[in-house]
Amino acid sequence: MSSLDERRSGFQRYKQDVKDRGKPFYPYAMFHDTVMSLAVVLVIAGLAYIWRHSDILGPLIGPKADPGTISFVPRPDWYFYFLFYLLRIFKWPETVILATIGVPTLCLILLLALPFVDLRTERRLSRRPVAIVAAALVVVSMGVLTYKGATAEEAIASEVKAAIPTWAKKQGFADNKEALAGANLFAESGCTNCHTYLGTGSSNLGAPDLSAEGAKGRGEEFQIDHLKCPSCVNPGSPMPPFTNFTDEQYQQLATFLEESKGPQGGGGG
Repeated sequence: MSSLDERRSGFQRYKQDVKDRGKPFYPYAMFHDTVMSLAVVLVIAGLAYIWRHSDILGPLIGPKADPGTISFVPRPDWYFYFLFYLLRIFKWPETVILATIGVPTLCLILLLALPFVDLRTERRLSRRPVAIVAAALVVVSMGVLTYKGATAEEAIASEVKAAIPTWAKKQGFADNKEALAGANLFAESGCTNCHTYLGTGSSNLGAPDLSAEGAKGRGEEFQIDHLKCPSCVNPGSPMPPFTNFTDEQYQQLATFLEESKGPQGGGGG
């Protein structure tokens, strides 16, 4: 008997069993699923209404975001923690495609293909060791990655700060304490989320590379004014204003930017 004939005979046995002892999936089970789905949607709609019209579930909108903050640690929703931590394992830029697209897509394809590959009718867990082990590994892996993602400390700023000694050597400000302090502020404030500096960071919204900003001869006063109000100095600039720094910190950042004259501007390399 071929596998197709076996499946057909199994289906006929199922229909006869339903006729003799039970109810068919349609419409009974489908009706129950529909009612339960409607109940879930109503609960979600009710919670959304309560959230919108009361403070029981917390504020609808939090305080206005401060683009200049250096203390906020971004976190995804808890159900994305496993993917969040995968990005710590697969570092940018060479292998990040594996964490964001490769691994999740491969797992999804395998899950969708499973019913078409495994056609056995055996349901006893003791006789399906491969499926049980695979499912257990997936659950354990996602559990561990979720835990690691939930407890992981923010590493972006520390990774950027690790490059500061190299910056100082190449730019020649290793002995300039104010420039070094400005470089640390530059790293801690997330400037490399939009700008690049000596190969570190990423360029977003057309943000320029700042490796040779000091070679433009704009001066520290321009840098401070630009940090406080970018669109005032450069009309149409999408860069947000940074207004939470002290005067000393503005000066440190300005000194750092003016000391940045390109890889050949200071100590060679």
